[in-house]
Amino acid sequence: MSRATAAALLPEPTAPRERPSRRLTPVTAPVRKRRPKLVYALTALAGAALIGGAQIGLSLAITHDAFVLSSLTSDQRELDLQTKALEEELAGVSSPQLLAIKAADLGMVVAGPSSYLRLSDAAVLGTNAGADGNSTIDPNGSGAVYNTLLERKRAVAAQNAEKKKANDGGTKTVDPNLPPPITDGLPSPETH
Repeated sequence: MSRATAAALLPEPTAPRERPSRRLTPVTAPVRKRRPKLVYALTALAGAALIGGAQIGLSLAITHDAFVLSSLTSDQRELDLQTKALEEELAGVSSPQLLAIKAADLGMVVAGPSSYLRLSDAAVLGTNAGADGNSTIDPNGSGAVYNTLLERKRAVAAQNAEKKKANDGGTKTVDPNLPPPITDGLPSPETH
């Protein structure tokens, strides 16, 4: 290869570029940071207070609902107890024992053997005798089966009558199931 071809293949030399000069300045003092604006701080504090207030409000609402639920539950329990007491009273009032006692108090008696009327010829079948005034069943006799529900009701009625009499008459009856009344402080044993 000749020099002429080699020179043709090589790029032409270029002049060196000038570098831009750096601007150096001395450091005098650090730049002060800007203080946050008061509006931003107040907005952040107001947001935090609003969130805290909302949490307290929700907590109070939930707590209130829990108290309402507890109150309704206790009311339901009390109503269930009243229902059971009324069902027991109804069972006692509708018992055959009470019906027999009430009938005997009204003077009703149990008749003897049954008599029947035949409609085809109007004939009476049976003894055809009325009740003689003496009942074959004595509801208050020795063979009577007593209803405990009625006995409880009579006992409660007797206690209520005694309490009313005690309140009216001035004599005070003490229920043996209750502890003694406290008049001069708590009772304590005497020691030496």
